[in-house]
Amino acid sequence: MLICQLTDLHVLAEGSLAYGRVAANRMVARAIDRVLRLDQRPDVVVVTGDLTHAGALEEYRSVLGQLQHLPMPVLVVPGNHDRRETLVHGLGPLLLPGQEGARLHLVADGFPVRIVLLDTLVPGSAHGELDAASLAWLDARLAEQPGRPTLVGMHHPPFLCGIAHLDRIALRDSRAFAAVIARHPQVERVVCGHHHRPITTRFAGTVASVAPSVVHQAELALAPDAPARFVLEPPAFQLHRWTPETGLVTHTVQVDDFPGPYPFLAGPDPRA
Repeated sequence: MLICQLTDLHVLAEGSLAYGRVAANRMVARAIDRVLRLDQRPDVVVVTGDLTHAGALEEYRSVLGQLQHLPMPVLVVPGNHDRRETLVHGLGPLLLPGQEGARLHLVADGFPVRIVLLDTLVPGSAHGELDAASLAWLDARLAEQPGRPTLVGMHHPPFLCGIAHLDRIALRDSRAFAAVIARHPQVERVVCGHHHRPITTRFAGTVASVAPSVVHQAELALAPDAPARFVLEPPAFQLHRWTPETGLVTHTVQVDDFPGPYPFLAGPDPRA
């Protein structure tokens, strides 16, 4: 099974630039084209939040138009730049049945890997939270199929990464979330967005990772007093490949085209 994770699209009204500099809509279109040109089509695309930049209905209509180019199922949850009610109104055709409550959690069971997505949005705030009801919902869903390999996805990472301004807006009270994950060893990965960088760590007996954005990236600045800034490093997304023999193996895919591929040619033996 091949799972494509796109994150942090930040789509705007047509003709606008994110932060006055980033042509997000054009970059999202390029990312979707890159997905369509993969030599193996993903079975499903998971979008881990910040589909829009300001949560406006016009932005969601633009997102819908872009994502509908993908022929495979597309699963979405909101990020801090999104607005739940407007997302439901604008992206209705992409939502699963029942994904319309106070939190837009979802379970997708139709694949070899079970996919559970969590809505961590706190309206008006940049950080994320999972309330007691959400944690109970997650615990119950994971208990339903303890033998199924499972991917849990969310917008806000539940761990500290060392980039101070990002750690301040990560998932709050991640210990309660970690306790739930640790009870369910079938969880092969917790995948996140929000931080606009590829980041990986051990977490609650499994692996947690952040995928890079398909538009701009956060500056890699590990000094405690480093300012919050972004850089126009290459946009990218991640492919999570699962087989019974390997479990989940992740590849980061650059959206841009580069020279090659070239064959590996045997050169002269330097020992001769």
